Amino acid sequence: MDNSLVKALPSFPSAWLPGDRWPETAIRLPLLLLLLPVTLIILLLFFPSSPPLPPPHPNILCGAAPADATAGRWVPTPSPPPPALYNQSCPFHHKSWNCLRNGRAPVAAFSWAPSRCGSGAVVPRVDPAAFLAATRGRRIGFVGDSLSENMAIALLCALRAGDAGVREWKRRGACRGGHFPREDVVVGYHRAVLLAKHTWQPVENSEPRKDGIKGTYRVDVDIPADDWVNITKFYDVLIFNTGHWWGSYKFPKETPLVFYRGGKPIEPPLSIFDGLKVALKSMGSYIKREVPRKTLKLWRTQSPRHFDGGEWDHNGGCVSNRLLQEHELDSWFDPRFGGVNKDARLVNSLLREALVDTDILLLNLTYMSEFRADAHPAVWLEKKDEAAVWGQDCMHWCLPGVPDTWVDILAARILHYFKQGKG
Repeated sequence: MDNSLVKALPSFPSAWLPGDRWPETAIRLPLLLLLLPVTLIILLLFFPSSPPLPPPHPNILCGAAPADATAGRWVPTPSPPPPALYNQSCPFHHKSWNCLRNGRAPVAAFSWAPSRCGSGAVVPRVDPAAFLAATRGRRIGFVGDSLSENMAIALLCALRAGDAGVREWKRRGACRGGHFPREDVVVGYHRAVLLAKHTWQPVENSEPRKDGIKGTYRVDVDIPADDWVNITKFYDVLIFNTGHWWGSYKFPKETPLVFYRGGKPIEPPLSIFDGLKVALKSMGSYIKREVPRKTLKLWRTQSPRHFDGGEWDHNGGCVSNRLLQEHELDSWFDPRFGGVNKDARLVNSLLREALVDTDILLLNLTYMSEFRADAHPAVWLEKKDEAAVWGQDCMHWCLPGVPDTWVDILAARILHYFKQGKG
């Protein structure tokens, strides 16, 4: 309060008795109390407080802001839903993820509603023809494991609706891809499960070792895999991922990973998890150094698994038609609970740390995907007895399905980047 106002307040006698004359200063008090709010209003008018901050990214298309995938909810797609951009006949399909062809009912129609977009607005579905026109002459590349391939196929199949003349493209070491001739757009996928180069080294003689080791995989943490070492200047957009192969179920104790740097073994030897830390840091530095600054570089966070009741080889399953609730997510995915699906958040924590000093942007799709326990191939695989032999597939995703929403978000990010003139 203003000191001048404090000084103006009256002082009262220490006591007042009935019959005494009411102090003259007491008569002024109600008047002062009435004038005080008026004075405050005048002060506020002449010295206004800072205006409220506008919502973050107010002019960015819904889905294009980095937080749009990490704060939101799944809502039923308005009925009737729009026609699917592709079905089981897409020529780029992976047989084990073609759930419609394999006899599963379509994945329930849900749309992602980011909190930022407000009023229940959902991420708009990619317009294939408009996207191809906006990316005319561009090249979009995915580098990583089969979850990267899962997303690449979703993009290829979606964009085919905008150019039926697309042709298969497998140049520059791409495992699969497509060329869209109408706008000269290329989408390619390069399989590099560890990103770093790894080489099989069998035991030197045929006699079994006492420790049971049959051979080792040498991982050069500072050398990229051959599958993508020569494409760093080719693509205008690169989406990376790794993490799903970094586990004992892929590299058991009989065939372990041994980590090298500068051509020499790292001493003391690293565990798989510590090796992943070093590899992520090394590959992030390599990408920053070798990929042009104008290239949009994205790193897709982990795709969560949904094994319920055990691991894939211990009767774990995901035959489900319901989404998880918000309060269930931690019990399924938080590493503190040690469940079978904890890997995604663990790898993400390493990833954020590794990318701090790079110009690689996170494409965080983990949180929104954690809800979707209903959308994996499960038992609807390429061969009828495949699940009985290899276990259910609760890691990859049915197509059409959740990766189509990933594609919508990716497309929004790409279009926003090019609209800013950065690419």
